[in-house]
Amino acid sequence: MTRTATINLDKVSVGESATPRLSNVTVTFQQNELTAIIGPNGAGKSTLLKCALGLTEPDAGAISINNKALTSLSPIERARIVSYLPQMRALAWPLKVRDVVALGRFAYGGALGRLKAEDAAAVDQAIISCGLERLRDRNTDTLSGGELARVHCARAFAAQTPLLIADEPVASLDPHHQFKIMAFIKDYVTKGGGAVVVLHDLSLAASFADRLIWMKDGKINADGSPDETMTRERIQDVFDVSAEVSKRDDGALQVTMTGV
Repeated sequence: MTRTATINLDKVSVGESATPRLSNVTVTFQQNELTAIIGPNGAGKSTLLKCALGLTEPDAGAISINNKALTSLSPIERARIVSYLPQMRALAWPLKVRDVVALGRFAYGGALGRLKAEDAAAVDQAIISCGLERLRDRNTDTLSGGELARVHCARAFAAQTPLLIADEPVASLDPHHQFKIMAFIKDYVTKGGGAVVVLHDLSLAASFADRLIWMKDGKINADGSPDETMTRERIQDVFDVSAEVSKRDDGALQVTMTGV
């Protein structure tokens, strides 16, 4: 992965001043780190991602990609820098797995049934990365929820962008598939990409993320590594629940909710 990407949001606000969805947020997303955004419902997590992608226009502040104003880049240019895995990923009609993954190549002119050699290679690599070799010719309406989640993940990987943004990529998945999807994303980062994901499972975030961004009431409450920011006091402040934070034998943090 040779291209580079940095997204900067500078003093970005969205929404009415009395109840803002984002309030004066400054943050940078870049390659070579897996960033997890965590916070309660309504904290502004999805709004932050949509601003970074240019899907929501801020009421104040500036957003840039690689030091260029986000608004100066065409949708195709943005799609070649950052791929997006939204919360809602319904398919309008059943397609074969390979064809859904190939949708990730549209920013490069790829079309179903007419993929150039480099597009086909990117699709094959994404299918292998997500362990979908045996499913490549299956219709998506025959897949389980975990299998379909892997297909959408592969579609995002096929774009081969420097950055991946995923809004709740493990929602509604069982623990086994949650770990598999996060492992795929972590591998994407290890190979030179960058990922920004919204998560609700604090232990999962602590296990996989290099960086945690804590949000509450449209603001960033904390930004740092899991070891620096994952404390019982911060969990109480952000989520209004009591919790214990400990370390497993492998050194990863374990969060246990104890009450409200």
